[in-house]
Amino acid sequence: MDIIKRRLSDLDWRLFELTGPSIIDKILNEYPNADLYLNSPIDKDSFKFSLLKAAPRIASVRIFQPKPIHENDSDLRVLTSANSPNGIQGLLQYFHLVEECLTMINSYQTQNNFTYHWIIRTRVDGFWNAPLHPSNFVPGHYLVPPGSSYGGLNDRFGVGDFNSSIVALSRLSLIPKLDQEGFRQLNSETSFKAQLTTHNVSFLTKRLPFCIVSDRRYEFPPSQYGVPVAALSSPGPLSGAKCRPCKPACQGQCVADIMNSLSKGWSWTDWENGSLLLCNGHEEWAKGWEKEFDMVAGKRLAGERKRVRNLKVGKCVEDFNEMKKKCDGMWETPNVEEICRLGLP
Repeated sequence: MDIIKRRLSDLDWRLFELTGPSIIDKILNEYPNADLYLNSPIDKDSFKFSLLKAAPRIASVRIFQPKPIHENDSDLRVLTSANSPNGIQGLLQYFHLVEECLTMINSYQTQNNFTYHWIIRTRVDGFWNAPLHPSNFVPGHYLVPPGSSYGGLNDRFGVGDFNSSIVALSRLSLIPKLDQEGFRQLNSETSFKAQLTTHNVSFLTKRLPFCIVSDRRYEFPPSQYGVPVAALSSPGPLSGAKCRPCKPACQGQCVADIMNSLSKGWSWTDWENGSLLLCNGHEEWAKGWEKEFDMVAGKRLAGERKRVRNLKVGKCVEDFNEMKKKCDGMWETPNVEEICRLGLP
């Protein structure tokens, strides 16, 4: 089954019309018996989730108004605000968002008297250029992508059996345990690794065919601890590296020079054998990026992007209502017309 979540401390989720159709195509349609869970804060871009009407199955949907989370002494000892756009509060919001998915899952399982064998967690800002292969379901291990580890483990995707996923998704409630074990000043990735190791959850890394579409700007060329921004047209697999549609500014030996200068335990990602092309991440998205995206995504996914661009409130409401009819678990959202009018004229 699939859990879709997004990170409150990032701005990279706004482009769901680019990423959502690829998630449906490369994950949900590949596993049509999977149940979809959506847990997201509401904002002006939430109307784009109406694209999920195309999902084969929907278990539960929650779109909510976020509230501040109290930062206690344990949180302040274990976590660091460094490199988090919204400090420790941003991390707590993100951790709560992930763990609330687990609450939704447990509720649905209890209601229907069963237990999932596998749980997939993916981000809504991930663009997939190839299907999620069954070989990524490895018994007895929690699988994550390599690279973009920032001193810990890449937390942009994960798949594991139910027991390992309980640990992996309990981002907020396990902070006291990390405090008790003496962990201090952790970012999201090092906290994630500590969760797994302190609970004896075996993990492994494997390259995966997705990247995180971002309109944030980064230094170019990136320094030792900088962030490389991949061209969406990179052959990959990109394993969750930041990306955007662009005409590559750097390829071949240029890529080799830059990637060899990056810290392998930080923002580095695999690049050999021509798998990575780099954008100039310091610049805004270039005029005509839509054409670059459409060439990579293909006619059908490009069509979904254009449909969202031209979406009207009435059709948005209709699509959400179609989603609601598919949902056989919790549907906890504001009025769908409110969601649509928040982002559409």
